Amino acid sequence: MKTATNADGRIEVSDLVVRYGDATAVDGVSFTVARGEHVTLLGPSGCGKTTTLRAIAGLETPSGGSIRIGGQAVYSAAERRNVPAEKRGISMVFQSYAVWPHMSVFDNVAYGLRVRKTPRAEIAAQVDRALGLVQMRNFADRSASLLSGGQQQRVALARAIAFSPSVLLFDEPLSNLDAKLRAEMRVELRELQRRLDITSVYVTHDQEEALAISDRVIVMHVGGIEQIGSPEDIYHRPKTRFVADFVGSANLIGGKVSATGGGEINFGVAGGLTLRAWASHPPRGDEATVAVRTAHIGLTVKGAEKATDGADMDTGNAVPGTIRTRLFCGDFIQYVVDWAAGQLIVRRPPTDLFAEGAEVTASFTPEHCVLLEG
Repeated sequence: MKTATNADGRIEVSDLVVRYGDATAVDGVSFTVARGEHVTLLGPSGCGKTTTLRAIAGLETPSGGSIRIGGQAVYSAAERRNVPAEKRGISMVFQSYAVWPHMSVFDNVAYGLRVRKTPRAEIAAQVDRALGLVQMRNFADRSASLLSGGQQQRVALARAIAFSPSVLLFDEPLSNLDAKLRAEMRVELRELQRRLDITSVYVTHDQEEALAISDRVIVMHVGGIEQIGSPEDIYHRPKTRFVADFVGSANLIGGKVSATGGGEINFGVAGGLTLRAWASHPPRGDEATVAVRTAHIGLTVKGAEKATDGADMDTGNAVPGTIRTRLFCGDFIQYVVDWAAGQLIVRRPPTDLFAEGAEVTASFTPEHCVLLEG
């Protein structure tokens, strides 16, 4: 069987189902990845994200649905078609680097090309190009056993891109690195993906990582898709309680919808307070929940003339409260504020200092007070 020619790299997953006995790991998942797009599957352990990725790679056999790469079916339950992994024209970077310690860096990267019986001169050129892209050209002759974790991950990346695949898959490739190196590698991965203009699907449980490197994010939960959107949409406009709670830090406030109009609603909460909230969908009944990101709430001392940056008390919601706890977290200060409807978690820059026990006004705009579905 010849390798599929998937030059445009577009991925189409339709009604994908993967079962293990009576357990359904992936339940009717559908999405597309455009040519050159970087899409991240984000979710907690057991949500089906890695199983979905492995099904695209051909490492898992689905129970239903279809997967097309470059317009060609690599799996189709209806057509009883399942192209072997090595014939799909894709490459994969794993959580474990799978770098062979007994080989040099050059030989590690060249391995896949030699298996494909690529001419020697072309191997040398492709390996040099790949190592250059990951800034490892000067390490070509070094034994892989002498590399750091970050360097080994770069070698794994170089090996994956050496034969110019149409699709690149990542299975939590940075999870074994320390926090500082992981942050640096995010930047490098994003820049590399843009330079290569390659279609890629990335799996992670780290929401900060997903937001930082993706063109679009697919949030998964218990085998299904909760929301698909740009990182900005996922963060600023969560659709469900799960997305609001899993991606970023948010206050979930229960109450009743009392009036609607122009995309905004009146939302009544405990203590007789009414908030203005933003709704992307018609409310279903009057009982509902809104989400307010902790970073979108401003604080001002009660009676002060000017609120902290990001809070417009004239055009938004302004509620009185008392600071119960102040926690210094380095890049931000987290406040726990008691108010009529319970407690608000507020994150402010470390320059915004308020004393515990201070009476304050917490303020946020209607667009940052988002009505959730369900």
